[in-house]
Amino acid sequence: MPAEGSGPDGSPPAATATAAASKAGRNLPAAIGVGGGLGVLLIVTLIFASRFWFVIVAAAMAVAAWEVAKRLRESGILVPRIPLILGGQAIIWLGWPYGTTGVLAGFAGTVLVCLVWRLVEQGLDATPQNYLRDVAITVFVAAWIPLLASFATLMVLQDKGADRVFVLMIGVVCSDVGGYAAGVLFGKHPMAPAISPKKSWEGLAGSLLFCVIGSVLTVTLLLDAAWWKGVPLGILLVVVATLGDLVESQVKRDLEIKDMGTLLPGHGGIMDRLDSLLPSAFVTWLVLTALL
Repeated sequence: MPAEGSGPDGSPPAATATAAASKAGRNLPAAIGVGGGLGVLLIVTLIFASRFWFVIVAAAMAVAAWEVAKRLRESGILVPRIPLILGGQAIIWLGWPYGTTGVLAGFAGTVLVCLVWRLVEQGLDATPQNYLRDVAITVFVAAWIPLLASFATLMVLQDKGADRVFVLMIGVVCSDVGGYAAGVLFGKHPMAPAISPKKSWEGLAGSLLFCVIGSVLTVTLLLDAAWWKGVPLGILLVVVATLGDLVESQVKRDLEIKDMGTLLPGHGGIMDRLDSLLPSAFVTWLVLTALL
């Protein structure tokens, strides 16, 4: 996703290491340490035990769904947490034996159970309040988190599955790094100031440059595919990663919160690190399935 580029915000300069937030709003030492540790875990898993990738994704999605549901309920939006989290697990795990059919069945089943759960959770004698709003947001969360994440697990089942996931991860990292560097160094023109004021058009350009280069290299070196196939992948990754980040920014703005959680120092919650990865997983699966 493009970097959250700089721009004066009126705050005083940091005086100590505890205020080591960068111009992109991150505590860089903590963010780099956590990001590096997670990166090593993912690399080791994909190289030596690629099917364990299901466990990692399923666990991360459970935490992310819990974070979002908790924040929603704090704002008075009663999403059914138990069926949402358990249904999310079904969406992911049914993809192992049944592929996209299993994912679709898991999603439909999750939606159905959540509709009924929200209808009767306060008893048959109580009239549900804000039912339509709550179930609509529940369906949104189910699609936003476990459904999109399932495409990251479906990839590992395909030919050169671990390498396909590496193409996804490296592409998103290149987009993030390129956007961050360009945004901090050159960012002057806000891209969507009403949604995410620190994002800049210069950051978007940096994301495009780095992500296209990274995607061309990875599809060529890891997947033995023609170099040009990395170009549409890189462009689409930047587009959906940017939009994914903006979507989460607007959700947090609506809820009047800074982060979805506090589990990852320097990053916020699990969901705060997945905002661009989730739609990118679907796009990578789609492009690679269509072109390879």
